Order: sequence, then C-alpha cells, then structure tokens
Amino acid sequence: MKHKTLKQNRKWKYTLLSVCSIAVFLLIWYICTDVLHLTTPTTLPSPVKVFQTFFDKFVNTKPDGATLQTHTLESMKVALSGYFIGVVIGVPLGIAMAWFKPVDYFVTPLFDLLRPVPGIAWLPVMIVLFGIGLLSKAMVIFLSAFIACVINSYSGIKNTKPVHLWVGQTFGASNLQLLFRIAIPTALPMIFTGLKVALGASWNALIAAELLASTKGLGFMINQARGIYRPDIILVGMIAVGITGALLGWLIELLQHIFIKQG
Repeated sequence: MKHKTLKQNRKWKYTLLSVCSIAVFLLIWYICTDVLHLTTPTTLPSPVKVFQTFFDKFVNTKPDGATLQTHTLESMKVALSGYFIGVVIGVPLGIAMAWFKPVDYFVTPLFDLLRPVPGIAWLPVMIVLFGIGLLSKAMVIFLSAFIACVINSYSGIKNTKPVHLWVGQTFGASNLQLLFRIAIPTALPMIFTGLKVALGASWNALIAAELLASTKGLGFMINQARGIYRPDIILVGMIAVGITGALLGWLIELLQHIFIKQG
C-alpha cells in the first residue's frame, strides 16, 4: 500500500512538472509579445490571439473554406488510412524476415534500397500515378509507416534470447510455437515502439504532403494561412497537429500497456 502511494505521488509530481513546463513556455511567449512587444502581430502573434483564433476556427470556415475540426478529421482520415496499411503489412513482414531466412534473403535487398528514401520523396510519383486525392497521400504515409514497422519488428524478433528458444525446444515446441509463444511476445515492446515511430513518421509525411498537394487538411490550412500572412492560423494548425499526434500516441501507449500486460 505504501509503495502504491509513493508511486501515485511520483506520478502526480511528474504531471505537475509537465504542466509547469507548458505554463512557463506560455508565460515567456506572452511577455515577449504582449508585454515587451519584441515582435509584431504579423510575425509572431501573442498566445491570447492564437487561442482566440483556435476557438474561432471551430465555427469559422474563413479563410480556407473549412473549420478546424473538418481539417483535422480530413488529416486523420488520410493519415490513419496509410498508417494502418503500413502496420498490417510491415509488422508481419518484419517478423517473417527475422524468423525465416529465405524471406530475409529475398526481401532485404529491395528493402535496403527503399529504406533510405524518405516517404515524402515519393509524393511526386504518387501524384503522377493517383492525382492529388486521398490515395496518393495515403501511399506516401504507407511507405513512411511501413519502413518503421519492418525495422522494429525485425529487430524485436532478432533480439529474442537464444536461451529462451533453447528452453522451448527442450520442451518439444515446434518452429511456429517458438515464434508465436516466445519470439513475438518477447518482441512486443520493440514492435510497439515501431508503431509509435511509424505514427510520428506518418503524421510528418501527411502534413508535408498536404502542404504540397491538397485541398483540405491541417497542412492545407497552414499553407493557405502562410499565403495570406496569418501566423495565428499557422500556429493554430501547428497546435492541432501536436494535440492530435499526442492523442494518437497516447492511444498506442494504452494498447501497449494492455497487450503486454496480458501477454
């Protein structure tokens, strides 16, 4: 009981420190803009102005033709489409490459050629093939997520301790039993790390893609605001990107806790 209380106190302490860091940042920002006037509103608006714009964008479609929630949902639809495809293909492929040598020898040469190429570099090719709709951006995001999922799944399986496999073999486990009962459960922390890295890569690729070729989404909203010198809307878009990415990351953390606890 005492240990549990200490753990809860420590958790509240760290939460308070996190809140304080944001508060200090906002205070410095406010002093620099509204008190000392070190910048002009057209270069860096005050946090008060940004938060006013943030809430105003929930009902105001100007100047980009949609509300903040519409842009956010559009971005999430595209990002999660590509992300889930990347996860569904990348995680099993990474596991198969690590466990089955023929698959590793067959796939690795092509994968090593694709891995250094950033996902956003594929955007011109995807636009030529699929236009500027959802599919082209989803394919760019898929490639970004796919690479991270393969690498982390592969590394997780390869890091399985030989002694654990030896014990399984001693008790007569088959190759597939070793994979599903020992290797994959052992690799779960690394696999979930890959899911988080893939999510970050997907979100970054999405915003970059929307900045270049899109008619809706947070990246489009930011790009439109840049063209008409509205830094408050640019910052609102950046805040929305950060909040959405943080919430999606928190969901993966929750899934990691559930699956690893059950495993």
